[in-house]
Amino acid sequence: MRACVDIGGTKLAVSLAADGQSLDGSARPLLGRRSEPTAKTGDNFAVARQILRMVDEVCAEQKIAPEAVRRVGVSSAGPFVLNAGAIELATPNICGGIAGPARGLPNDWMTAPVEAPLAVRFDEVRVENDAVGALEAERRWGALQGVGHCAYVTWSTGIGVGLCVDGRVLHGKNGNAGHAGHTFVVDDDSNALCGCGNVGDVEGLTAGNAIARRFGQPAEALFAAAAAGDAAALARVDALCRSMGRMLYNLVATLDLERISLGGSVFWNNREFLLPRLQAQIDGRLPSLTAGVTLVPAGLGDKVGDYAALALLD
Repeated sequence: MRACVDIGGTKLAVSLAADGQSLDGSARPLLGRRSEPTAKTGDNFAVARQILRMVDEVCAEQKIAPEAVRRVGVSSAGPFVLNAGAIELATPNICGGIAGPARGLPNDWMTAPVEAPLAVRFDEVRVENDAVGALEAERRWGALQGVGHCAYVTWSTGIGVGLCVDGRVLHGKNGNAGHAGHTFVVDDDSNALCGCGNVGDVEGLTAGNAIARRFGQPAEALFAAAAAGDAAALARVDALCRSMGRMLYNLVATLDLERISLGGSVFWNNREFLLPRLQAQIDGRLPSLTAGVTLVPAGLGDKVGDYAALALLD
C-alpha cells in the first residue's frame, strides 16, 4: 500500500492506494481519504506527526495493517529547504517565523521537517511541490496528456506552479522550480504582505488568504459580487486577474509553453468567470509566443490535489 499525502496551507489530506498500475492506465482509486486543518501549533515536527497519525487513522478505518503501508508520496506547498539531504517545508502559509508576527500565524517556525521523520517509518518517501505533483497527475490522467511544454498552476490559499519543458518536469536545486507566485508583476504593495516576507508579490496580492486580508471579505464573496455586476468588486477582480494573467504570460514567454492547466479552490470555484479574463491577459501579446496557447481547467477537477501525491509514486 501507498500513502498519498497532500499538504496545503489550509488543509492536510491523507488517503491510501494499492501498489501497481490500473489495467486501463487510469488513476487507481484512493481509499479512505481524510482531511483536516494543517497543524500549525506546537513544535515544528507537528506536521510530520499529523501525517503519521492520519495514516494510522485511515488504515484503521479501512481495516489495513499500518505496516502494510511502505511507500508515501507527499505533495506539499513549498518552498523547500534541504537539511542533511532531507526536505523540510519553508512554506509561508505554514511556517510563521518566515514573515514574522505581522503575518498572524501561531508559530515561529522557519521550517517544518517532513522527509526525515517519515523516512524513519516508511521504506520510500518522495516529497515534491504540490504543483509539481499536480502537474504529473494532469500529464498522466488529466488535461495535459500528450503535451510536452506545459504548466499546472494552482490559485488557492497560495499560488503554486509546476513546469514541464521538452517533456521534462523542472525541479531546480532544492525542488523549488516554479515558485512564480513569489515574483513581482505590478507596482502595488498596498496591504499585500506575503507569508514569505515579500510585500506585493503575486501571492501577496492574489492568493485566497491575501484577498481576505486586503479587501476584508472572503474570496468567494468578492467573486460573487463581481459576477453579480458590482462595479467595485468587478474592478478588484479585474486587477487580480491582471496580476495572475501577467504571471501566466511571463511563464509562457519565458518557457515557450503551449498549455496551462489551472486548479485550486479560488480558481475552481469561479472558473467560468475567471478563465476568459485570464486568457485575455495572454491573447494578442507577442503572437509569435502566445498564438495557440490555451488555459484550461484541470482535467482532474477538484480532485487534482488528491491525485498529485499518487502520481509521485505511480
